Amino acid sequence: MTPRSPARRSTIRWRLTVLYGSAFFIAGAVLICLMYVFLQQSLHNRPAGAQGVVSQFLDDRGVRNRPVVEGLLRAVATESERERQDTLRAMLTWSFVSLGVVGVVAGGFGWLMAGRALAPLQDVTATARRVADRNLHERIALDGPDDEIKELADTFDAMLDRLDRAFESQRRFVANASHELRTPLAINRTLIEVALEDPEVAESTRTLGRTLLDVNLRNERLIDGLLVLASSDQQLRHRSRVDLGEVTGRALTTVAGFARAAGIRIDSDLPQAHVHGDAALLERLAQNLIDNALRYNVPEDGWVSVTVGTQDGFATLRVENSGPVVAAAEIPGLFEPFRRLAAADRVAESPAPGRGAGLGLSIVRSVAVAHGGDVRAEARPAGGLDVAVTLTACQ
Repeated sequence: MTPRSPARRSTIRWRLTVLYGSAFFIAGAVLICLMYVFLQQSLHNRPAGAQGVVSQFLDDRGVRNRPVVEGLLRAVATESERERQDTLRAMLTWSFVSLGVVGVVAGGFGWLMAGRALAPLQDVTATARRVADRNLHERIALDGPDDEIKELADTFDAMLDRLDRAFESQRRFVANASHELRTPLAINRTLIEVALEDPEVAESTRTLGRTLLDVNLRNERLIDGLLVLASSDQQLRHRSRVDLGEVTGRALTTVAGFARAAGIRIDSDLPQAHVHGDAALLERLAQNLIDNALRYNVPEDGWVSVTVGTQDGFATLRVENSGPVVAAAEIPGLFEPFRRLAAADRVAESPAPGRGAGLGLSIVRSVAVAHGGDVRAEARPAGGLDVAVTLTACQ
């Protein structure tokens, strides 16, 4: 679901302002109605009182002409009623005009007060965005009264503390595992290679040694891929200006020999496209995409197209290849760890480290997300895939 634009978004500040204004108008309207009823009842008795005064005045002066007296009393009553209606009408008109003017002013004050009341929430939001974009070390540390907003900020700080400790523990694990897991495998490989160099070793033992070397190499690739996946799943701690075209060119160099041996043509267009990120991870991303395109190809007259470009503030790395037809339903699963196409669809095993265990495209997605980008893949009708990674470009 795409987020609504700020112009269309109904913010809490707007809703509170409308709530304040509505409450003010309702209270003002009720007050005017009560004043109207009271004034109407008060003015209702005035005509009778005025008639009594006029009648007493005429009696004191000996005026006994009943038709004249009654006509005069009716005239007084009519005039009093007219004045009463004019007074009530004027009261209603000016009351509602005053309510409208004061209501607009109250709405403005409501907007200002809502902004002041919600300012701590804006601090919480700004801190959350900075933490998401940079690191988990920053805290809100909200100052102010011990109210619900401060409780929310303190709860958020406590959550950040726990997340920071968890991510720091994961970083330490990755760093330690990188050494503890690779070292024994490297020792095993060295021992097997030394044993194979002994001319007195029997051929059956050599065959077993070569098999063990292949198993050891596969384990090294698997561990290397898992470590890269674990490190790329974390938010990047250091960023620099990286030329996506340059790192993709280096990735192409590492697989050029494998492509020639497999008889696969590589076409490339690698102009400069600068992004902010980790050069090593971006090169691994490019290597995985190209390696995947080479491995899942056709045995004869295969091709791979690698292009880099920028458009509308985004840098794109796009890799297309010939190959077996891929069902559209299989595309999402290819980005999951340990998911891959059937082994029969491969041209050959890749010589590049860290692949061959179904981690290639999952690492691509993880690295892209760590850089704030995304990756999409489409199945080509003639066979093969069209994979594009989009990252935010920089000048």
